[in-house]
Order: sequence, then C-alpha cells, then structure tokens
Amino acid sequence: MGGCVFLGMMAWYFGKPPNVRLYETKSEGQLTVAIAPYVDMTLDAQSGVAIKEGNPLQAELFRGEVYFDIKKDAKNALEVKVGNAMIRDFGTRFSIKKYDNGSNHIAVADGYIKIHVTSGVFQINAFEQADFDDKSISQHRLVIERDIAPWRQLPK
Repeated sequence: MGGCVFLGMMAWYFGKPPNVRLYETKSEGQLTVAIAPYVDMTLDAQSGVAIKEGNPLQAELFRGEVYFDIKKDAKNALEVKVGNAMIRDFGTRFSIKKYDNGSNHIAVADGYIKIHVTSGVFQINAFEQADFDDKSISQHRLVIERDIAPWRQLPK
C-alpha cells in the first residue's frame, strides 16, 4: 500500500510529460504551419525544429533555416534555442539559419529579438542581422527586407 501511495505522489509531482511536436522538411520543399494562434512558422528545405508547448512557446532549431511570424500583440510568445544560445522574441518576424560548423545567422524583419549567449545579451532590431554561436555575436549589420529569408515564398 505504501508503494502505491509513493508512486501516486511521484506521478503527481512530476506531472504529465511536455507536449513536443517535431517538424521536418526534406529536400523537395518548404513547410508553413501555425504552431500557435499567434505564431506562424515556415521551414526551408532540409530543416528540422522541435516545438514544446508552454508559456512562452519553446522551439529548438536542429538544422536548416526557419522563419517565425509572431503577431505584435503576443506577449512572451516564443523562445528559440539554437545550440546553447537562447533567442527571445518581442512581437516580431525573423529568420534563423543553423550551419553545420556551429555558427548561426539571424535576421529581423520587424520588431526586435534578444540573443542570450555566454558573453551577454544582445538586441537585434528590425532590418538588422548578425552571426552568432554559443559564446558571442559578430557581423552585426543592417539588412534589407528582401534579404531576410529570401528562400521563403511570399504570398501573392
């Protein structure tokens, strides 16, 4: 009887496992999906991302490139993990590309994001891009909108 009570308490303590959805594209195309009522995501070919339910919604980019479109009125909508770097969104549109060599690239079309890396927290604003890894950012510079995720098929 004591064992049943113990197992019941452990089940209550740990709760149900988080709801994680995996999205992946092959070489033949892109995938656009609403991952929440306030967040749309487009994956480029040969890309993979995991989405974990929560507040905020949590994403982890495993490979390739992703574009997020978050509605402006969404608060604490999304966090994206890329390697050990954490990106926090503030009602914006942005793309992230993960390279095989451990470096990454981010470009912001609207709003701003904050990148948390070992050397500190860096803000990237609309029409800016930067390269980053787990430790720091580099090549922080201006960009024009058509160069932000140019692979993405724009609505006609």
